[in-house]
Amino acid sequence: MIETKGSHNRHGAARDDEARRRDGRADREAKPEPPVSAAWLERVALHYLDRYGASGEMLRRVLARRVERRCRSRDEASEAHAGLIDETVERARRAGLIDDARFAAARLARLRRRGTSTRQARAQLSGKGLDAETIAAAISDERAEAEEASPGEADTERQAALAYARRRRLGPHRRPDLREAHHERDLAAMARAGFPYALARDVIGGDGEDEA
Repeated sequence: MIETKGSHNRHGAARDDEARRRDGRADREAKPEPPVSAAWLERVALHYLDRYGASGEMLRRVLARRVERRCRSRDEASEAHAGLIDETVERARRAGLIDDARFAAARLARLRRRGTSTRQARAQLSGKGLDAETIAAAISDERAEAEEASPGEADTERQAALAYARRRRLGPHRRPDLREAHHERDLAAMARAGFPYALARDVIGGDGEDEA
């Protein structure tokens, strides 16, 4: 195809535009990000906490990652800003934006609804940066609240086991003609989930109802 003078000019202009865009991207990539500051860290913290519930340690980890990324672009040592990160986390704590006890209770309730055993709940809460004392207090408060709601009948571990069996369709939630063939496999699944053998046997051999 023979290009006319006008089409040639248009193609040349398009190439110039593309070259300018490439130059602009290169300039942006070469330009370092602004320095780490208390104001910037506070904006990062507020943006994160506006979207997610978090423990103090979770917020600290997020801020540390953002600082490390920014310092890398500026060829700086991120360790120099550890104190600033601590101050930002502490300000969020004083403002009530983070509360480890509150976070632990809410996350534990969520895990229980999904059928998480106490053993696995401890591990998952620990993975969120909560210390052993805070985790133990959350589990103790959970039991006390359940006992207050149903005196003499509360068993949070059993409730979690029932929820787990229901969600995974184990034991009484299988087709009746398949229960016996899968009995040992279902017990093993409950054990891997962290439930004691006696409780697992009771739930897998039961009718799926909440029997105290």
